[in-house]
Amino acid sequence: MEKLSTHFSIWEFERSQTAKRLGISNKMNETEILNAEGVAHNVLEPIRKHFGCSIYISSGFRGKALNKAINGSSTSQHCKGEAVDIDMDGYYGVTNAEIFRYVLNNIDFDQLIWEFGDDKNPDWVHISYSINKQKQRNEVLRAVRTKDGVQYHKYI
Repeated sequence: MEKLSTHFSIWEFERSQTAKRLGISNKMNETEILNAEGVAHNVLEPIRKHFGCSIYISSGFRGKALNKAINGSSTSQHCKGEAVDIDMDGYYGVTNAEIFRYVLNNIDFDQLIWEFGDDKNPDWVHISYSINKQKQRNEVLRAVRTKDGVQYHKYI
């Protein structure tokens, strides 16, 4: 199994139930693999080390066809291999809110999003990191569903 880092594989980043169900290829090219390695080393490994358990990637890389199939943003960093969604759902006694707070206070990131959920716990946590940027934006947002669709607000 090809590795992105000590504990994370290319397969984990490319895995998608939607792609599998729709017969969509979701393989990264060399540039996307390099970007995913940046996420694995700079974001995922520190999270895993801190919590001392496996981390569940619910969404990593999304090729253009997969991104279109799920109505993803055309500018999504997932399409470059620069983003990951983590959904622990309390596995190993770790909540998504704990992941969010740890990243917010301890990791350099490009974007961190509290995805839906409620005030106590997001449904999942989106984290991006770009090896191509001199400085990460450290942008923190909260995604909410409204009658007009999904909106992103600055996280306070």
